[in-house]
Amino acid sequence: MEPNIAITLSITGFALICFVCEWLPADITALLVMVVLMLSRQVTPTEGIAGFSNAATLTVMAMFILSAGISRTGAMQRASTWLFRWSGKHPAQQIMALGLITGPMSGLINNTAIVSVFLPLVEDLCRQRGVSVSRLLMPLSFITILGGMLTVVGTSTSVLASGLSAQLGYGEFQLFQFSALGLLVFAIGMVYLALVAPRLLPIRKPFLDTLSQGYDLKDYVSEVVVTPRSSLVGKTLRESQIQRRFDFDVLEMIHNGNRFAQPLADKVLSVGDILIVRCGREDLLNIRESEGLEILPDVQFGQKSWQADLASGEEGIAEVMVAVNSNLIGSTLKELRFRQRYNVTVLAIRRGEEVVRDRLGKVPLRFGDLLLLQGPKQSFVGLQTSRDVLVLEQRDVENLRSHKAGISALIGLGVIAIAATGQYPILVAALTGAVLMVLTGCLKPGELYQSVRWDVIFLLASLIPLGTAMERSGATRWLASQILLISGQSSHYVVLTLLFVITTLLTAILSNTAAVILLLPIGVQVAENLGINPITVMFLITFAASNSFLTPIAYQTNTMVYGAGGYRFLDFVKVGGPLCLLLTLVTPPLAIWLYGL
Repeated sequence: MEPNIAITLSITGFALICFVCEWLPADITALLVMVVLMLSRQVTPTEGIAGFSNAATLTVMAMFILSAGISRTGAMQRASTWLFRWSGKHPAQQIMALGLITGPMSGLINNTAIVSVFLPLVEDLCRQRGVSVSRLLMPLSFITILGGMLTVVGTSTSVLASGLSAQLGYGEFQLFQFSALGLLVFAIGMVYLALVAPRLLPIRKPFLDTLSQGYDLKDYVSEVVVTPRSSLVGKTLRESQIQRRFDFDVLEMIHNGNRFAQPLADKVLSVGDILIVRCGREDLLNIRESEGLEILPDVQFGQKSWQADLASGEEGIAEVMVAVNSNLIGSTLKELRFRQRYNVTVLAIRRGEEVVRDRLGKVPLRFGDLLLLQGPKQSFVGLQTSRDVLVLEQRDVENLRSHKAGISALIGLGVIAIAATGQYPILVAALTGAVLMVLTGCLKPGELYQSVRWDVIFLLASLIPLGTAMERSGATRWLASQILLISGQSSHYVVLTLLFVITTLLTAILSNTAAVILLLPIGVQVAENLGINPITVMFLITFAASNSFLTPIAYQTNTMVYGAGGYRFLDFVKVGGPLCLLLTLVTPPLAIWLYGL
């Protein structure tokens, strides 16, 4: 093996290990790989940063802006009437209605944006129909992934694959070039989701008393009374520093029979005041001894649910999700001063199967975390406009620029029409649409930058030099020869299926972006060696990279519904595994039939 091949493959192996072990966020790992490639002289500095000016990267950036403009004007929310009208009572009908509405949207709009909009709508639908959200949220994610393959701009993966195709000398993909395959795969996937998935999906989060059942806070929400011997008498909560010294949050205060809600920091405490608090039993016992508080009997508080007790009058309880590009990610509640910032208290954090109820201030937040919040209802109205969290209830139309919905929809359709004619590249059409979103007021100038998933942009831009190094060093040719060696004298169909399986597995453990960058050039080399149509191979690898149904971390939309649906890790294997296998069996022969060998 030549030295340059060995160096490039070593860097690639290092990247794979970093991605799997998640020592760093994926975009930071990709940035590190880019730097190492330049330091080891596998690419020049100009080639190292070329990904940031790559047409695929800029197209993805523009599509994020277009998606945000359509979402911010409420154009997608208008489809909710169709969802409620068509969904019916049977799971198959509900899933088909979701597919008919969100599937075509996913071919034109970023699917993360679609799930952000439809997640609260689906929760509202489940509440009205009296069904568990776990019956519909996973299908919602899977439908948007399948729908993303209807056009080239449906996912960042296919946009990147189109750019790589141009670099390899086969030209960019046309907007609807693989739509025939996408439609067939979407139809097969929908039949599976409507007829088979309902038998496999769990009933995990019933809406009857959802919050109290889902978070089980009866041992963490208590009533305490200020006694005559308490050191808190005559002091405000701010002066006492009790909420800083202990894992202790005061949710409500009852003084002389009157309830007082947050903010409570400046309320003076008196003998006989009752405080409703969130606190672990151990800390509560320590506070009782050190501060002279008395814990009221559980039976007194247990006569009605804690949820009903706290969500009364002007107070409310709600779940919010940490958004995909949130500024909260990586920081703790204490570092963020979350209570002061949003005027709400975090009662618990749900992360997939895990529910954190204790030491909340020390938990670094992640994308997809669900926060159970309690506070003034007015505070939740403010949170609905936040870019950092998604309130899991239908957004008020007042918070959207609904009068611009028609304009944003026309801009989106115009971009598709311009790209479809082939007169201008998709990049030009997408950038034109992004600019028009701002000029027409669908997006404010500041929102333009907030709408871009910068982690995805850096991931794309930083991994593109790895493909350059693989091609230049000869590593691509060497790996292609190894695949041919493994396949031996097998038929072309078997080789294509093998490439599909390898790409699917890499997508499950790494990311679809990394899988495409690594395997698409290898697939083209295999195709050239065997005399197979390279376009067929590139389409297959692109589709395999979106075969992201096996785990909740395989794709961002899966992560979004993971906690919200109350799913377990194995639920995705149980429902997504057969879908992955089904698409592995049907996609290669369909691609061969449509595009030839």
